[in-house]
Amino acid sequence: MSKTTASAIGSPCNDLNTPTLDTESPTLLHSISEHGGYAYVRMASLAAAGDIRAAEAVREMAWEQLHSGPWHSVLPVWRDAYSMACLHVAKHHYRNGEFKEALKALDMGIIMGGNLLRKDLDSAIGKVSEKARNIRVSDGNYQDFGNFEHRLVEHDFDVSKVLQLLPVKSLASKLVVKRSSLSLEKFLKDHYLSGTPVIISDCMAHWPAKKNWNNIDYLLKVAGDRTVPVEVGKNYLCADWKQELVTFSEFLERIRSHSCSPVGPTYLAQHPLFDQINELRRDIFIPDYCFAGGGELRSLNAWFGPAGTVTPLHHDPHHNILAQVVGKKYIRLYPASVSEELFPYSETMLSNSSQVDLDDIDERKFPKVQDLEFVDCILEEGEMLYIPPKWWHYVRSLTTSLSVSFWWSEGESSSPS
Repeated sequence: MSKTTASAIGSPCNDLNTPTLDTESPTLLHSISEHGGYAYVRMASLAAAGDIRAAEAVREMAWEQLHSGPWHSVLPVWRDAYSMACLHVAKHHYRNGEFKEALKALDMGIIMGGNLLRKDLDSAIGKVSEKARNIRVSDGNYQDFGNFEHRLVEHDFDVSKVLQLLPVKSLASKLVVKRSSLSLEKFLKDHYLSGTPVIISDCMAHWPAKKNWNNIDYLLKVAGDRTVPVEVGKNYLCADWKQELVTFSEFLERIRSHSCSPVGPTYLAQHPLFDQINELRRDIFIPDYCFAGGGELRSLNAWFGPAGTVTPLHHDPHHNILAQVVGKKYIRLYPASVSEELFPYSETMLSNSSQVDLDDIDERKFPKVQDLEFVDCILEEGEMLYIPPKWWHYVRSLTTSLSVSFWWSEGESSSPS
């Protein structure tokens, strides 16, 4: 143990408070031992005393358990064990003034860990983030943001050039209906109950995100040091698609420099970013439409990436409001009634995805796809798109884009009997 660590242990000003961990540790360690984690329990006591090597060891043990099989088969106790280990690692880095390393450990605890110690993780992130920001300000490091353009997305937009990139017949037939400040009653009657898409404009003007998220300095300030999972590659159906963990500042730099890997762009897709970064969560509001039908919100996810990112043709099980905060997207939608003609994959994990690649349709395999009716649109900044359950949709970012999706379920009264 280093002298710095040894002298810092027990000093309240140099430690992270973890009341839940302190209370729940005996019970959690007992549960871990019952599931064969004897080595973990032995090393965890050393980690709790400030031994960084022990803390790293127990984190590695838990990590191996998280990757021992399909994610759904991982025992919840091992997710909580991983969170515990991340807290021990973060405490060590915090005592040594290594705030970026502490934040990375805490973020990993949130991304991969369980819910038992979530309050401790959130509280610790708040404390570490404040320390890190204060140091950046005092060191003048915010001046480095001058290397970035202030705005993430400029508003000039050449539709004629975009049309050359879109699938055949785009914007040439039926466009999604657009309504301004649609009342909840009209939404329920004309779209929710009938299951028809609609674009709703003028409903996001009060969101702080409308101003804040197009400012790179702001994004770096509130999230620059945070670790996030991203996708790299054309899309999740491609063989060379992969996932990485990067800092948000590195992710922004990839977007700013228009750099991408040989397999495609980097995309922060369908990630519960707002559960992870509270400052960004405070910038948005759940639309009233999401309470239509008496259901409840199921998930709130971020979609953030450069121009050219594509989500291939697929459908989702829930009602969906896609809110376009920054940038523009092209979206094409097919009704559930043509599902068979869109040739879903037979594998269970991909059964909600179509084998049809709209960017390069194989007309020999799918000769009738070009004749299927669809509706499409360019979703502009400040607009929300309602996508009913089971409607197939293809999405392409036309500029750097930040979107938020709100999934909600049907209430019992509106569910089919």
